[in-house]
Amino acid sequence: MSPHAVPQQQDWDELLASFNVTKHGFLPAEEPLKSLPDAYYEPWEYLICNLQPLLAERTLRQSIDTLPVLSVDKLHTEPEWRRAYVILTLLTHSYVWGGDNAAEILPPPIAVPLLSVSSHLQVPPVATYAALNLWNFASSTGDFTDVDSLHSPHTFTGTRDESWFLCVSVAMEAQGARVLPSILAALAAVPARDYATITAALDQLAACIHAASALLARMRDHCDPMVFYHLIRPFLAGSKNMAAAGLPRGLYYDQGDHGAPSSWQQWRGGSNGQSSLIQLWDVVLGVTHTSDGDAKGNPHAGTASAAGKPTEDKSFHDEVREYMPGGHRRLLEYVGRCGSIRALAMQPVHGADPDHARMQAAYTNAIRALTEFRNGHLAIITSYIVVPSKKPWLGAGSGLDGGKQDDTADRELTGTGGTALLPFLKQSRDETKVCGELVKARMAEVRC
Repeated sequence: MSPHAVPQQQDWDELLASFNVTKHGFLPAEEPLKSLPDAYYEPWEYLICNLQPLLAERTLRQSIDTLPVLSVDKLHTEPEWRRAYVILTLLTHSYVWGGDNAAEILPPPIAVPLLSVSSHLQVPPVATYAALNLWNFASSTGDFTDVDSLHSPHTFTGTRDESWFLCVSVAMEAQGARVLPSILAALAAVPARDYATITAALDQLAACIHAASALLARMRDHCDPMVFYHLIRPFLAGSKNMAAAGLPRGLYYDQGDHGAPSSWQQWRGGSNGQSSLIQLWDVVLGVTHTSDGDAKGNPHAGTASAAGKPTEDKSFHDEVREYMPGGHRRLLEYVGRCGSIRALAMQPVHGADPDHARMQAAYTNAIRALTEFRNGHLAIITSYIVVPSKKPWLGAGSGLDGGKQDDTADRELTGTGGTALLPFLKQSRDETKVCGELVKARMAEVRC
């Protein structure tokens, strides 16, 4: 389809489906599988279902080392490939961070099938947002927007805190699905200046973002900040920018004698920055970001991806599209080629044009909603990372943290995606806010 073609209303669902977007948005159409149907994969299922006791007993690494290298040939459906990815990436992070020291080498029983599964799904061989959130949830009601009905079948800690932390994002994704058709309709309406369609979509988008903000604020209901910071967060770390934690070269994916060459790779850990939904809001509203997310002077900033592509010229938001499922990434690219609502909102109005003025007001309202969402995210980060980083942990140690107080006084706080946390989030918030301010300034010029 031409990037400038305008589909008919009844074709929106078909268009979204071509990018693997469902009635639930970037979530699958049905709940993820609870187990792989072929008994051949029972060794994987045993490990993922006994993850917490194996970690507690410090026997997980030995259990993985002695696994057979299973073929992926018995994975037949996309839900099966996705479950395999969830299992293998969670086992990867558990293997790396589930000991006294980080493990630099991922052995063939995990590395070989993980690289094949990741290639099939067009995602990196690391626990991405897709593995942790999009493909790792269950609902007791079938309403994926109802966070109280959701739980994550597989977590590192087995705590309600971790399940709640993951499922808040699942509910936000489902909430966002409701406005995807209207967003596409608005973009298609830009060339014709169909202000009514665009304004209605912007109003719906603002309401959707407010609903997502309300869900984000519920993080505090069942996820304790100290539990998150000291027990959960260490397992979410990737292999990029992790020299201080014991991975100066990243993670070595050992292929053994299974054909493909082994390699050192560096990948960011899973984070909400990898959400296609949040990036879609930015693209639709014309918000652009420039930060690479890395701390100044970080020797690992700008390293090449596993595919050999240099990342130094990419913003963080562009880079993490590599972490999104292929279809979702392509939807963002498609939307980016469509008409720009921001450009239309910035155009001068000659004479009285109340429809244009209403559209501009709706645009600034949507920008305000997205700015408030990012302010809410900053508040969550303060509660869950900044404040706990300054407090000693008195609970039982686990994983990378080992029960020790973090020495954040000597280094900059980073997010689970490896970003220089507060500066990056504040810049993203400010880059959002300025879009609304520019349109407001144009509106003021017209009134004069």
